Amino acid sequence: MADDIPYDKSFDLVPGHAKEVAPGVRAMVVNNPGPFTYKGTVSYIIGRGRVAILDPGPDDDIHIGALLDAVRGETVTHIFVTHTHRDHSPAVPRVKAATGATVYAEGPHRLARPLYTGEARRLDASADTDFVPDVKLADGEVVAGDGWTLEAVATPGHTANHMAFAFKEADLLFSGDHVMAWSTSIVAPPDGAMSDYMASLHKLERRSEPLYLPGHGAPVRDAPRFVQHYIAHRRAREASILHRLGKGAADVATIVKAVYIGLDPRLAGAAALSTLAHLEHLAARGIVATDGPPSISGVYRLTGRPLPAA
Repeated sequence: MADDIPYDKSFDLVPGHAKEVAPGVRAMVVNNPGPFTYKGTVSYIIGRGRVAILDPGPDDDIHIGALLDAVRGETVTHIFVTHTHRDHSPAVPRVKAATGATVYAEGPHRLARPLYTGEARRLDASADTDFVPDVKLADGEVVAGDGWTLEAVATPGHTANHMAFAFKEADLLFSGDHVMAWSTSIVAPPDGAMSDYMASLHKLERRSEPLYLPGHGAPVRDAPRFVQHYIAHRRAREASILHRLGKGAADVATIVKAVYIGLDPRLAGAAALSTLAHLEHLAARGIVATDGPPSISGVYRLTGRPLPAA
């Protein structure tokens, strides 16, 4: 199929051990494997001597200790955070306290859109709502350290505050959870938004970095082409949703059953929220309709309008 993604599920990092994965970059995985984290969340150490740490990870004693051991004898000057899910940012206060480093990120956790009347906020357990960076970065801002330069690349969608970072000297991009080699990313309203996510994919598609270092799993190689596969996959998912609605109005649960064949039961909730994200995106473009704002309990129908570009 045209939307098949050439996943790379290889992974050789061992928790507690830092490994050089690109020139000037060491990686260390947290021992927190699961259906959403794969083999675990990956933290990165950038540079030598005077270094930066990107995504210190969860508030995990063993991982934080190992991460600090890996930079023993070096000075941590900067901490960068791609986004505020609880497997990426909660270690920041302890790493900052131990190193005195300055913390950089797009901003605190926030919703991608306001809550609708009667709508309960979802995924609170996954959001680090306590995180506040020392320095808020805007898209395109550049931060320089000793032998390294990072460009902030705003990539909202997975979360509203998701930010990738381009490492200029190594010609690579730290892609966080926006693009990963092992799986597609979850987009779950109201914390994430499919319209933002697709715009961010198209933004990355236009960039030239050949290598991405993601928040989970192996490096993404031939990255611009891989992003094109991601885009094709989302378009195919949208087409499948529209195909089901072409048979008649349906709720989210019915659409998920028709679209996600052979779904891991542990991912059923995420699939429902991802479907809702697609339906919100389609509703905003006038392709589908529902009574009231799009919701997880809504019933959706085609409007009969032609499908514009995603």
